[in-house]
Amino acid sequence: QVQLVESGGGLVQAGGSLRLSCAASGLTFSMYGMGWFRQAPGKEREFVSAISWSGRNTAYADSVKGRFTISRDNAQNTVYLQMNSLNSEDTAVYYCAAGPTITPGRAVRAYDYWGQGTQVTVSS
Repeated sequence: QVQLVESGGGLVQAGGSLRLSCAASGLTFSMYGMGWFRQAPGKEREFVSAISWSGRNTAYADSVKGRFTISRDNAQNTVYLQMNSLNSEDTAVYYCAAGPTITPGRAVRAYDYWGQGTQVTVSS
């Protein structure tokens, strides 16, 4: 059974950093594009970042470009999201997702598998 497990969330002060991890099992990780999405209370799930199966192509939402960096380690079946210069607008539950695409998709429908989410809270 496919499982995606996020970790690394928590409480951080504005201007600080966090590194999220997503460990995958039950699938051939290197053949899947991976994405990060987030959802705040009362809002729809929104795209944050994505990376192709090879790691050669990445995509970022405008709101996080220049602050967040996505990467993957196929040998460890893990995708990461390094988040710097965090602000209150980044407060949300962050989800990782896997999809059978060679491009870093930005839409929820591009992904077949989802993790349970990890809470990120940025205090002022």
